[in-house]
Amino acid sequence: MTRYTHTLRSCQSFLLGTSLLLPLALLPACASTPSAQATLAATDTHQEAPLVAEQSRQQQVQQQSKHTDFNTWLMDFRRDAAAQGISPRALSALDTVRYLERVIELDRFQPEFVRPIWEYLDSAVSQARINNGQAKLAEHRQTAMMMEQRYGVPAEIIVAIWGIESNYGSNFGSFSALSAFATLAYDGRRAAFARGELLAALRIIDSGEIAAEEMIGSWAGAMGHTQFIPSSFETFAKDGDGDGRRDIWGSIPDVMASTANYLARSGWQTGEPWGVEVQLPPGFDYSQTERRSSAEWAAQGVQALNGTLPDFSSATVIVPAGAQGPVFMVGPNFHAILRYNNATSYALAVATLSDAIAGRPGIQQPWPRDQLPLTRAQVRELQQALNALGYNVGEADGILGPNTRRGLSAYQRDQGLVPDGFATLTVLERIRGR
Repeated sequence: MTRYTHTLRSCQSFLLGTSLLLPLALLPACASTPSAQATLAATDTHQEAPLVAEQSRQQQVQQQSKHTDFNTWLMDFRRDAAAQGISPRALSALDTVRYLERVIELDRFQPEFVRPIWEYLDSAVSQARINNGQAKLAEHRQTAMMMEQRYGVPAEIIVAIWGIESNYGSNFGSFSALSAFATLAYDGRRAAFARGELLAALRIIDSGEIAAEEMIGSWAGAMGHTQFIPSSFETFAKDGDGDGRRDIWGSIPDVMASTANYLARSGWQTGEPWGVEVQLPPGFDYSQTERRSSAEWAAQGVQALNGTLPDFSSATVIVPAGAQGPVFMVGPNFHAILRYNNATSYALAVATLSDAIAGRPGIQQPWPRDQLPLTRAQVRELQQALNALGYNVGEADGILGPNTRRGLSAYQRDQGLVPDGFATLTVLERIRGR
């Protein structure tokens, strides 16, 4: 009876959508007995089977053709790599390279909802990750302190990046870096970047520092405990244990030395904090994006939420969740973390996780959790509307980048709103009703 009821509902739904076209002679069939329904279903299934089989065959042909084209591309790449000095031994690593459909799926994937920063921080700086970070720091304190002395980067920052990047080594990823970069280079969306990284990976293999089969990482090719791409490995990786190899997969001293060196060469200022949570004065101009000294910000009425402002020669005030959320004054070390991953949410996660690992207090001001995140379609609509109004934010790609925030801030200022550049459903509805 349940199956019959489900079939009847399906028929009714079909009829509601096609009542102007469906012959009246078919109406009795939709309310017929279960046996008649079974006959109709069997007939439909029989008719659909060849179509499904043909679609499956076409998909197989397309995949076979794609793999054939990929193999041709790989042969051409092998010749180019040889011409650039890659040895036959390293080139033999390409023998096992395969086109990975899953890499393309993940590269193309864009979640419908843009994740609010507070949800990201809830997971990135969870109590479990804080506890594990404190345990890892205790376990490797001697090594971490040695790298802090050598590179000037605090031990807790090194451990925090380790925690954010691979959950302290528990999640390197499971993809061959060679296959991932070859797939991305062949696919074409980021061809030049991925091709360059594939060449860098082969040079690393050529150096003897890692075997091809051990070069495992994320679908995007980031590798090891702190997720270096090959070009970053070539530039920043260090031999921390003195064995003559830079092993970011198996040697914690190498991991910590490489991570600290990356930050040191990205502008880390020894002895300075990453930033401080602050309170803004009434009437503060949120559209300011310039870097100013702590004294200049203090002259505008910016105050540390607790204690005093750090003595920064160059600092920025950021409002990652708009005027209703926490506010931070960040210095050169925050920008050094951004060199590792150019996302404010990422840098804030590293910064606040390091504070928690070291036993310092976390963010004090509440996040505006009542604000609903915009979908990517709504972000595109916002971008299109801002462009139409003359606030050039670039391509309407559904991503809330700096151009979109600047354009939105300018619109808010012109409308007499707080120009915090924070995209909400309220501001989108205002633009819709203009």
